[in-house]
Amino acid sequence: MAAAMPAAMTTDPRARFPRSARVRSRVDYTRVFEGGRRSGDPLLGLHWLPGPGAARLGQAVSRKVDQRAVGRNRIKRILRETVRRLRPHLAGGDYVVVARPAAARASHAQIADALTRLLRKAGALPAPGADGTMPAAPVPTSPSDPMPDASTGRACVPE
Repeated sequence: MAAAMPAAMTTDPRARFPRSARVRSRVDYTRVFEGGRRSGDPLLGLHWLPGPGAARLGQAVSRKVDQRAVGRNRIKRILRETVRRLRPHLAGGDYVVVARPAAARASHAQIADALTRLLRKAGALPAPGADGTMPAAPVPTSPSDPMPDASTGRACVPE
């Protein structure tokens, strides 16, 4: 009997990170490092070269970040997953994320949040919408207008 596939993995081709979405050649990395915008964070550095095409990701996670390959690969997996989810919202161009030594000790959420913050700081990712899930609080038009009671929703008149 075949082993069951873990729930986190998917065979949906739209959910994968294709080669066309990666910065792969040395020439491309050099072009991004020399001509791109830079922003930094204690965990990551971001180099972004805006361009007309879809967003592509390059990663630089050296042995200075983590001596163990398993640690470096973990960071790269987190970065790929975060960019895969954000890619439809990202501005076009090439992105190279450089991990810093603090990333080896950071959690999945901390690394993903750091990358999202850097993308927003660079202007590559729009800020979250102001529309929340909570309805706006009612604003009285005058001091004599009754305010709705939060528990019942009915107007209450102060005594």
